[in-house]
Amino acid sequence: MFSFIRSGVALLILAAALPAHAALKVLATTADWGALATEIGGDQVNVYVATSALQDVHRVDAKPSLVARARTADLVFATGAELEIGWLPVLIQESGNSRIQPGSPGYFEATSVLTLLEKPEHFDRALGDIHPQGNPHVQLDPHNIARVAKALTERLSQLDGAHAQYFQQREKDFDTRWQAAIQRWEGEAAPLKGKPVVVMHRDQTYLCQWLGLNQVAAIEPKPGMPPTAGYLGQLVTKLTASPPRVIMVNAYNDPKAANWLSDRVHAPTVVLPFSVGGSKEAKDLFGLFDDTLNKLLAVLK
Repeated sequence: MFSFIRSGVALLILAAALPAHAALKVLATTADWGALATEIGGDQVNVYVATSALQDVHRVDAKPSLVARARTADLVFATGAELEIGWLPVLIQESGNSRIQPGSPGYFEATSVLTLLEKPEHFDRALGDIHPQGNPHVQLDPHNIARVAKALTERLSQLDGAHAQYFQQREKDFDTRWQAAIQRWEGEAAPLKGKPVVVMHRDQTYLCQWLGLNQVAAIEPKPGMPPTAGYLGQLVTKLTASPPRVIMVNAYNDPKAANWLSDRVHAPTVVLPFSVGGSKEAKDLFGLFDDTLNKLLAVLK
């Protein structure tokens, strides 16, 4: 009897001494992908987000603190299509982490499973900050989020097969809630269809296509290039003749040019969160779309 108890105690001590299963370390390039990784990975992932909603993801410094995060990451979750071309390749190279190199299971691009809009017929840097694979700002079409969620689930399951069923169940639950939310959003957004809008940068393209908004102009004359006084004057002439209903600005944008234009064409400016964390209401992916629609409906209904 005592021998049995001693054996049981010994087993308990041995089990306690064994290392616990470590959560996958995910380095997400944006808050949106960080939020999605958390939705699917739950307590089996440890997510760190490289940027905030108030940063332009095109322009990020590969700081030593980010290199340190990349060095220990099991998965880099990026947008791809060269959105992070200015800093992510340097970050990955400097990390020396073989697990997260492009082509390895620990490197995943959201755009790899999506069909991109605005793929240029000819690639020329003189045309501005364009992307040869197409427009990479895919997160503001919720249908894209659903597709990426399924692919991310497969990748997490590949990296941590012991928890594959856990990831798959969480994705199933997320998709049920997400599809119900899409149906609600699309019903609420019906009054927005066809409304003429002006954007700052062409990073609202997927949102405009999803909602049926008519994108009549962009404040940037070429992607990534600030407007000149002459170009803004041309916009005033064009938009006075055919006024937009609203000028859409993202939380990370400098609103000066948009406000200047707003005063002259008598169209309100609305600041949209653009990304999770871009407003106090956009605390997660559901809040991101709730707040975006609420702000648009407030001025466009």
